[in-house]
This record gives sequence, C-alpha cells and structure tokens, in this order.
Amino acid sequence: MSVLLEPTVDLPRLRKILDELGHAARVDTIRGWDRKTQAVLYEAVKGFQSLSLDDFVPASATPLQEVIHHGKNTLPSFSHFQKRFCKPNDAANHELLGYNHQNLMWATGPGYFVVHPSETDGEVDIDYLRIPSEKPSSWPPLRGNENGFASLVYGGMVDVMRGVSQHVSIGRARKKGKFIDNWFVLCREDPSVA
Repeated sequence: MSVLLEPTVDLPRLRKILDELGHAARVDTIRGWDRKTQAVLYEAVKGFQSLSLDDFVPASATPLQEVIHHGKNTLPSFSHFQKRFCKPNDAANHELLGYNHQNLMWATGPGYFVVHPSETDGEVDIDYLRIPSEKPSSWPPLRGNENGFASLVYGGMVDVMRGVSQHVSIGRARKKGKFIDNWFVLCREDPSVA
C-alpha cells in the first residue's frame, strides 16, 4: 500500500483497493500503517469522503446491536484495539454509543464515548466528554473518564474522524480543544461477518 501513499497520496485508488478487499485483508492493511503514514493520510483525506453515523453503525443495525471496528493507533505499544459502537434505543437521538475494547481496559477503564456529527461537515466526533446512559448487556459497566488512569487516557478528549473508504476511517485525538500527535485508523466489521 505504500506505493499509493508516496510521493503523493492516490486517494481514489486507495479507496478502491480497500473497498475491494475482504475484511481480514483490510484489517491487515491498516495494521501496517505506521505513525508517519497515518499522519499523512489524515491530512490528505480532509474533505475526501464524507462520514456519517451510518459509516460506524449501518442503518440496518438494530438499537444496541454491537458493531466492531478493529483499530491500530500510533502509540509505541498496545497499538491494536477495537472500538465497539451501537445505536441507542431512541432512534430520534442522532448519536451513537461506544467504548474501547483493549488489553489495558482493566487499568484505563472502558473509555466510554458518544458519537455525533462534527462541527466540520463530513467529519464525525468520538466524544469522551459524554458518557452513554445505556449500553448492550454484554458491555462492561458504564464508567466516566475523568478519574484515575482513565483521565490520563480519555479525559478531555474528542477523536475527530475522517473517511478513507467504505469500511475504513482515520482519526486524530484532540485533548482539551487542541490536536495532539496521536492518530488511529479503524476498519468496520460488517455485523453479518461475526
């Protein structure tokens, strides 16, 4: 895939290839993207492919039906994780609910969040400042992000997401209103591919 990213990013070709790959190959591809690749790609896709809440949880999903996104971040260790999303019971509530499923959850907590359209058209915010009021029964207990180790990881944070392809999105963390040099990429697993 690096041939599509250097010397300039060929976004239409990258999107086409990602859309044609199967789920496992898409996950393998995104897990190969390092910090430099993710930083370049995040800037390149600004305004390229509009994101909506349906890109995270398809319209066909029922309320509280879990949709898993496999992720790779730019941290030096523990870089593989999942973000798990669902619709709330109230369909009129144009938001999604979710949490971070990862190996250090015992220390950091589940990192619950609410997902909503960003102030920038075509982008979506994963907002750790807001905690869902409901969740699927299989998810861990609801817990805030402002105490203990969770506050260092999720406190004051909003991830700003941009679209790459039908299943792939990329985000950058914003803490206390300022972007920080942490990026991550997500690959949605279609609910029927369990």
